[in-house]
Amino acid sequence: MWVFGYGSLIWDPGFPVVERRIARLADWHRSFCMKSIHHRGSEAEPGLVLALDRAEGAVCDGVAFRVEPGTEARTLAELRERELISSAYLEMHLAVTAADETLDCLTYVIDPDHVQYCGGLALEEQARIIAHAVGRRGPNRDYLWNTAAHLAELGIGDADLEWLAARVRDLAA
Repeated sequence: MWVFGYGSLIWDPGFPVVERRIARLADWHRSFCMKSIHHRGSEAEPGLVLALDRAEGAVCDGVAFRVEPGTEARTLAELRERELISSAYLEMHLAVTAADETLDCLTYVIDPDHVQYCGGLALEEQARIIAHAVGRRGPNRDYLWNTAAHLAELGIGDADLEWLAARVRDLAA
């Protein structure tokens, strides 16, 4: 079983992993396009979390995780509890490329028809929201900073996340 991580799963998979590979998903892009009302915000003051938003010609670099054999059922149950908390994500199996190999990965993507979908927000608006939102898993800005730092560390930095991380540091100062 393979799982594709593009946000917090990269630095906090929460399941037993036996292998990690840098991977690319075509026709999707990483975006702060989902209002977070549980983990990184509240219903009164939603934060923003990353989701994969469909976009022809786009690519998203992330990490493919191979789940430890024998833990697949438990991992799937835990991922569903974590990722499908409000059903804004859709669970899909998508083909990702890792080196010269295609892997079938369990992947969570945004449902563009869900009330929590907020694609198209300007980066400045995203920064303002992220700088101040707090949810059950802590400040929204920590989620952004952790993700941006880990992507850069892996050599797959994301220009929008890097800009947001710097801007949120300014706003939070």
